[in-house]
Amino acid sequence: MEDCCSPGSERMEAWLDDHLEFTHSYFIRKASREMVNAWFAERVHTIQPSASKENPLQQRSSTDTGAPSASSSSTILPPSLSLLDNRSPSPATVPSPAPGTPTRKISASEFDRPLRPIVVKDSEGSLTFLSDSDRETVPLRGSVMGEGGVGGGSGNGGGCSEAGSGSDRCARLLELVKDVSSHLDVTALCHKIFLHINELIVADRYSLFLVGEDSSNRKFLVSRLFDVAEGSTLEESSSNCIRLEWNKGIVGHVAATGQPLNIKNAYEDPRFNAEVDLITGYKTQSILCLPIKNHRDEVVGVAQAINKKCGENGAFTEQDEKDFSAYLAFSGIVLHNAQLYETSQLENRRNQVLLDLASLIFEEQQCLEVLLRKIAGTILSFMQAQACTVFIADEDSMNSFSSVFHMEYEELDEVLDTPKRDCDVSQINYMYAQYVKNTMQPLNIADVTKDQRFPWTSENPDHTSNQIKSLLCTPIRNGKKDKVIGVCQLVNKMDEALGSVKAFNRNDEQFLEAFAIFCGLGIQNTQMYETVERAMAKQEVTLEVLSYHASAAEEELRELQVTAVATIPSAQSLRLMDFSFSDFDLSDTETTMATIRMFVDLNLVQNFQMKHTSLCQWILSVKKNYRKNVAYHNWRHAFNTSQCMFALLKSGRLQNNLSDLEILALMIATLSHDLDHRGVNNSYIQRSDHPLAQLYCHSTMEHHHFDQCLMILNSPGNQILSGLSLDEYKATLKMIERAILATDLALYMKRRGEFFELAKNSQFVWEDEHHRDLLRSMLMTACDISAITKPWPVQKRIAELVATEFFEQGDKERRELNIEPSDLMNREKRDKIPSMQVSFIDAICTQLYETLAGMSEYCSPLLEGCQKNRQQWKCLAEECEKGLVNGLV
Repeated sequence: MEDCCSPGSERMEAWLDDHLEFTHSYFIRKASREMVNAWFAERVHTIQPSASKENPLQQRSSTDTGAPSASSSSTILPPSLSLLDNRSPSPATVPSPAPGTPTRKISASEFDRPLRPIVVKDSEGSLTFLSDSDRETVPLRGSVMGEGGVGGGSGNGGGCSEAGSGSDRCARLLELVKDVSSHLDVTALCHKIFLHINELIVADRYSLFLVGEDSSNRKFLVSRLFDVAEGSTLEESSSNCIRLEWNKGIVGHVAATGQPLNIKNAYEDPRFNAEVDLITGYKTQSILCLPIKNHRDEVVGVAQAINKKCGENGAFTEQDEKDFSAYLAFSGIVLHNAQLYETSQLENRRNQVLLDLASLIFEEQQCLEVLLRKIAGTILSFMQAQACTVFIADEDSMNSFSSVFHMEYEELDEVLDTPKRDCDVSQINYMYAQYVKNTMQPLNIADVTKDQRFPWTSENPDHTSNQIKSLLCTPIRNGKKDKVIGVCQLVNKMDEALGSVKAFNRNDEQFLEAFAIFCGLGIQNTQMYETVERAMAKQEVTLEVLSYHASAAEEELRELQVTAVATIPSAQSLRLMDFSFSDFDLSDTETTMATIRMFVDLNLVQNFQMKHTSLCQWILSVKKNYRKNVAYHNWRHAFNTSQCMFALLKSGRLQNNLSDLEILALMIATLSHDLDHRGVNNSYIQRSDHPLAQLYCHSTMEHHHFDQCLMILNSPGNQILSGLSLDEYKATLKMIERAILATDLALYMKRRGEFFELAKNSQFVWEDEHHRDLLRSMLMTACDISAITKPWPVQKRIAELVATEFFEQGDKERRELNIEPSDLMNREKRDKIPSMQVSFIDAICTQLYETLAGMSEYCSPLLEGCQKNRQQWKCLAEECEKGLVNGLV
């Protein structure tokens, strides 16, 4: 390659200088990215974070600074703060974390400085990102040349030769100041200041500390240069970083007082600590330590020189102090500007973090579980907490949450197909969240074991201390910010450097409050989406139901009314009070008449002013809304369930123990508990992706039955509850809903243990509403499966109907879902029906009827019938095993 200094190159460069437009156009078209990067590299210092290493200079942290505290003076800063201190003007790319660790591009501790608040309260008290405060104007400072006394004076100059004239020294000082005036990178600027100071006063070692503040406005000192010598490079000078306490040692004293110190013999100053000198073998003699001030005369840093290289007794002269002070007066302003630029860059990165969070949240608008996982994962990673819990407020209750999402820090690197939404939360976690929800104010507790504001903290201190040390909790508001829709709670902020738990600070509060604003918008939008989706699914189901069902025909209604007015058979003639009752000999009209008789004999018509016409139309509408093509779960099953409830109330002597509203709710629930049953169970509905499955997460068909019940009760002409007061109406509907849901055997299995224990230990209290609710649920199940208690011929006939329905579902599963049905649904396994009936009686029925018989001996016919049928099924099962019969035949 031709030498760049050859005559030909010089002529070419001169020609390019004379034709600037062509030169500019040429490089715009031809320059590569590598050329542009090389151009920047020659003009910008890029400082990469260096790994912490053991260094003798690190051990000299106390030689010239006095005795800093053991907790902070000799420790290396956490990685996040080191990254901040070594940052170039443009945001540096943080190396990717090691495999298997949570991805964290940035940490909240990186912003633990007195930046402008992320969110502020407006005139109405609502949180906003916009601030109305005026920007601070920077006043011009007066001349500092006279203050520093650079222009005259006697004594030795900055070097080891005789001092030059005052004008020469002033000119040189202006050149040095001009050299640093354009630097905006704080680390590079500090190194340049070091070079200039060395030229002015020629010492053996130098250190430069900057004043730092955390978000709580606690001041400290952080070294940008520490114990560096002449010839040190920028990378070497900035590789060591220590933190000193305010007003401790020589450096801390100068920072706190703003006054310089010129110490001729360090060992004679009580603020000096000689311990490290003994360790390193270095001899500290003289120290010159001066404050660096900004335009407001505030200390922004401290510069220190150790051991003057020449002069009398190696001490710093008065002229050294004046030159040092004059240079630092200008440097302080330049340094302040560089810090302002660094702060603006940091605020820009902080805003980018919030924008990234907003982008992440608004990517997911369809599933609340996925959204909550993203929120919790992002907050955990950024805030460095051990656990994050998001509570979603219950719109129907002031003192509860509808769902809770919990994530541990260890879960960040896990990939879960199904996010965990609901979890068991201890009472103390729930109570703090409830407190924040009620007050609508954030809560920050440094140590919950020492906080006496909450009574539950002292009730179980051992349990609390084992789980929670520090806690930060903030409300999540809706878009209008007038309602709390959730609470975000963080526990145990982790100190990565020390491996311990520390308190959340004001910086953490600010970030979590900002996060909560975006989270509130995301959660509200997702909830609205889910609501719309459920509404559309519900509309589809409703249209399907309405297309199939028609309202009760007027002719049928008139016929029933005329018959009912003429004569309603008595309960005795219809055998309605017998536990052995069978409907096989009754016509459909007789079943409706029997239903009217049950309502009349229970005094429901009289007590609640039911209109005769409304009662007749409601019964016919309920009957109409049972599908005739379903073998078992049809109107006849509903009627038999209602008759069993009637028998329990009358013959079982339970009527006097229940209120009229409870009896009304139970009778309506028994007649309505399988409305619009499709002949398939909840499992099939879920696996076939039926629209009903989108409406409810559990007890799918039972919820649908209740919705149908509600629709009929609210239809014109069917309003049999119109005589109730508003409170009675609400209470009745709530009992109906819980009673219908109780017919889901999955819920029965969850709740029956508590009921059995109460009855076994004679702890059932009739005045306890929870106990009564348990009893109503158990009565619903007892009536729903009461076919198992009927006389054997009736029981066997009903079992055939049930088997027919189950086998039809099994055929659908093979045909539509391409799966092999369970034995219960498999017509090829009909020989197992007797043994499955025995198992059903043992697992579901016997203990329930034993418990009811224990509460009222008049209910014992149910238990006796169940036991007799078990014997019959047992014999039949044994015959099936021998091959004598095949199933029910």
